[in-house]
Amino acid sequence: MPRHAQVNNIDHKDLRIDTRRGARLGDDVGFAATFPAEFRNLQAYYPIVFRKDAVGALSPVALLGFEEGRNLFLDGDRWDAHYLPLAIERHPFLIGRAGDEMTVHIDLDHPRVAGDTGEPLFREHGGNTDYLDRVASVLLTLHNGLERVPAFVNALLALDLLESFALDVELDDGSLNRLAGYYTINEDRLRGLDPAALGKLHADGHLEPIFMAVASISNFRALIDRMNRSRAGGR
Repeated sequence: MPRHAQVNNIDHKDLRIDTRRGARLGDDVGFAATFPAEFRNLQAYYPIVFRKDAVGALSPVALLGFEEGRNLFLDGDRWDAHYLPLAIERHPFLIGRAGDEMTVHIDLDHPRVAGDTGEPLFREHGGNTDYLDRVASVLLTLHNGLERVPAFVNALLALDLLESFALDVELDDGSLNRLAGYYTINEDRLRGLDPAALGKLHADGHLEPIFMAVASISNFRALIDRMNRSRAGGR
């Protein structure tokens, strides 16, 4: 069970974080939450799709595999892509609040909270390390980006641009697999938008991430190849 605490240079002066990658460190997940401003970095490696949360709200995710709890970008303790989604990088940290001020919190029970090895949070005399400054920057970027997701999704829904899809995949070993429960941008409807609708999307900053999300769908082929290598016992 998570055990959250606000990071400070007294209680956590000797705390170190294991920044390697691996299933035992919590990286074996099927998707990562994302936001429109991150799409440009993601689209070279991951399919960007949309999924409903527990209350039915749609939000974008970077797809990491075809099964929950199976990350096809993990290669032992290495992440096999040149860009790590910020929602993955931020662990074991999260944003908390002290009054109106946003603060850095940590889950002390997270497997990344190491013993005497890993990245320290504070320098010998109490100042933040470069690593902790990076964590704070990642958390702020995530916070600001995720706050803009509802407006982006609402713009897509208003133009009926999101559609559910199912992907049936036959792997090299003959097994049949289905990916379902996700949504993607309907390219035919996007192409059919009139100039006024396209202009509004552009003015609101939505058009570029739409194109990034559409371009990212080509990564399904590479994801299937990763699944085949995984089933064959390699990468």
